[in-house]
Amino acid sequence: MAKKTGISHDSVSRIWRAFGLKPHRADTFQISTDPHYIDKVRDVVGLYMSPPENALVLCVDEKSQIQALERSQPVLPMRPGKPEGYTPEYYRHGTVSLFAALDVKSGEVLGKCYRRHRATEFLAFLKSIEAHVAPEVASGKTVHLVLDNYATHKAAKVMKWLVRRPHWHLHFTPTHASWLNQVERFFSLITNEAIRRGNFLGVPELVSAIKAYLDVHNAEPKPFVWTSSADRILEKTANLCKSLV
Repeated sequence: MAKKTGISHDSVSRIWRAFGLKPHRADTFQISTDPHYIDKVRDVVGLYMSPPENALVLCVDEKSQIQALERSQPVLPMRPGKPEGYTPEYYRHGTVSLFAALDVKSGEVLGKCYRRHRATEFLAFLKSIEAHVAPEVASGKTVHLVLDNYATHKAAKVMKWLVRRPHWHLHFTPTHASWLNQVERFFSLITNEAIRRGNFLGVPELVSAIKAYLDVHNAEPKPFVWTSSADRILEKTANLCKSLV
């Protein structure tokens, strides 16, 4: 830049700092092309900020293909002045998919691990949710599920099962807007705190670590607090679209 403009490196640096420019960094973005984007945003956010009376709101999704990775060298422990150290080389020992349902009000998470993530496994997970919430449904509560547009969530066998349960209601996030699903925040936590830095000799060890994390989380669950209104989200979306014109 200094050579192109004919000024000194220090001048370029001062200008960048003055205007907060960081050319070495770049952000990614994805604008939803869902034709019902506005309606879905208002529906899901409204469910978070003003849920129906006597309703149980659950955010459901799956974290698929979690790898059981064994590091090729032992992890070096954190020491004064030195962070934890680990080698980027590893051995793969298989994968597992975590299906999870986050209770928006309590923060409790129901999780089940399956070796695959087809409609069959999703339906099995819905049945486990049904058993888990049976006492609340018996007291007259309705069940509201927030989930994305993944094909398994709309499979014929799943829809057939749901038709027989009119007290269950589905709320789909817009396409390319899975960030609206609060369970994604939980997936981020479990990835950073239990999976990414783990060392697993096989799938059973990985599943045990996931279950242990769920037990600790549910012992003292804390709900995520949604603060951004639908109007604010739509305003930011509009501003982003304008910047692309």
